[in-house]
Parts: sequence; C-alpha cells; structure tokens
Amino acid sequence: MKNAIVLVSGGMDSCVTASCAKEDGYELYFLHINYKQKTEKKELDSFNRISDFFNVKKKLVINMNYFSDIGGSCLTDSDIKVPDGNLNNTKIPISYVPFRNANILAAATSWAEIINAEKIYIGAVEEDSSGYPDCRRSFYDAFEKTINEGTKPNTKITIKSPLIDLSKKEIILKGLELKSPLELTWSCYKNEDVACQKCDSCLLRARGFEQAKKLDPILF
Repeated sequence: MKNAIVLVSGGMDSCVTASCAKEDGYELYFLHINYKQKTEKKELDSFNRISDFFNVKKKLVINMNYFSDIGGSCLTDSDIKVPDGNLNNTKIPISYVPFRNANILAAATSWAEIINAEKIYIGAVEEDSSGYPDCRRSFYDAFEKTINEGTKPNTKITIKSPLIDLSKKEIILKGLELKSPLELTWSCYKNEDVACQKCDSCLLRARGFEQAKKLDPILF
C-alpha cells in the first residue's frame, strides 16, 4: 500500500477526509497540531479516538505553541473572545489563525519525505467554510509548487482536498456514506464539554445537519 498523511484536527471535515483517504486505498498516517487553541484538549482527544477508529499506521502530534505568542485570533489569544457566529459574514473572521495551514503543511511535507508519502490529505472546504484564505484550492496548488521546489528531486508529493467544493450538508452525507465516526468529532471553537451552538463552527455544523435532515450524534 502507498502512504498518505492525513491532517486530522479532530473536526468533522478532517474525519471525513480520513475516510476518503482510506477509500482511496492508502496506508494512513495521521498528523495533529496543538497550537494552544482554546479547545486543544478536546480536539486532541477527538484526534486520538479517530486514530483508534481508523487503526492508523502511525500518528504524530506536533506542538506549534508559537501561534499563541503571535496572537491575533480568537482561537489562540486569551484577550480575544470567541464571538457569536454570523453565517452571512463576507469578511475574514477573527477565528482565522494567520497562515496556519502553511505551517501545518510544511510539517506534513517534512514527515512525508521521511515516510515516502505521496499524498497529504487536508479537509479544507472552500465554498462552505468560514472564509479563511488558506482554505482555497488555489493556495494548495501554489503550495504544491513550493513542495516541488524545496524537496529532493525524486520526491513527488501532492495535496489532496477531497471536500474542497462541498457544502457542510454534502460533507455530512458523504461521511455517513463512508461510515465516518462523526460521533467522535468536535467542532466548537469555545467549549470542551458541551458545544456552544453559537460560534461560526457550531452554526455551520448545525446548518449542515439540518439541511441533510440528519441528527448530529454529538448532541444525543
């Protein structure tokens, strides 16, 4: 089997992405990033439980605590409260962690060279996301060129974003089709016990389940 790294936050999108990688026939290696986000412990717990479900070849957790020192995001800065969500917002929200995905992809690329992985899977969503600039397919296309320029000549790594053009409704239905363990995932930006149902991520998740006419398993 060929190797693939899957970036798994513990959220629903990355969980379904893992199912896609498995369906594509890859040996799975899971990468998780702690960056002192407000729900770090809960996300790490979800990551570990999802890893167990998929029986991955290996999992790796990397600390990028410097994002907290940099600040500027309500996810990492203790002085910035997580605001109530607004699904009609067209501006980049305060939950955006500046250039986070580039940092994560750089770490994933380093690991991919060592284990000879040919794919890096990421659960980015462009159409129905919170408007993050590093969740666009054009960004991943550009980063692939960086990988090609900065790795060994025989290294061939591509970034796979199977959910990039899907809505949350479509992601949920795909996850159910692939028997993804959605009950193990966590989306809330604010709480680690009971989802707040108010932040952007909670609202996107709730709208997706409502449109899919399915019950969210974490609520029951």
